[in-house]
Amino acid sequence: MDTKTRTTILRILAVLAVIGISVYVFSIRERVDDFAVYGYPGIFLIALLANATVFLPAPGIAIVFAMGSVFHPLGVALAAGAGGALGELSGYLAGFGGQAVVENTAAYARVQPKVQRWGGWAVLALAAIPNPFFDLAGVAAGASKMPVWKFLIYCWIGQTIKMATFAFAGSASIPLLFE
Repeated sequence: MDTKTRTTILRILAVLAVIGISVYVFSIRERVDDFAVYGYPGIFLIALLANATVFLPAPGIAIVFAMGSVFHPLGVALAAGAGGALGELSGYLAGFGGQAVVENTAAYARVQPKVQRWGGWAVLALAAIPNPFFDLAGVAAGASKMPVWKFLIYCWIGQTIKMATFAFAGSASIPLLFE
């Protein structure tokens, strides 16, 4: 099998995997908070599932916010950051496998040059702030063939910063509501 055929097969499998993961996570979105009873591994799993969807909403940040008042916020941030980064591989795979799906959108046209120019730093910055466009950064990283290890490291740092913000905010504010 030549390289072009192998690459085509890998891209098709990547797109099918992303579609399958997104449909599954979307179908269980109302039960995702049940994983919180499992502590940090449950928080990791919630973040992984919430970030594994591409362009479909899934709860995650709200649960991290709430869990920050139940568990140590730094532990919540580390578990959710790691799960979130691994979950974002779905966007990366979508870019690797089928960037044509979004490459003609205005939002992608704004994100893609930033990822091209700044690489991992753009991924970190976009992952660190809550925004609906991070999936596009993952798509752009996959489409530009950024090494997966580089994407994961920068994404993990950014996700951990974002999750820490929400976990510490939950830790500080939720107890005030119930005093």
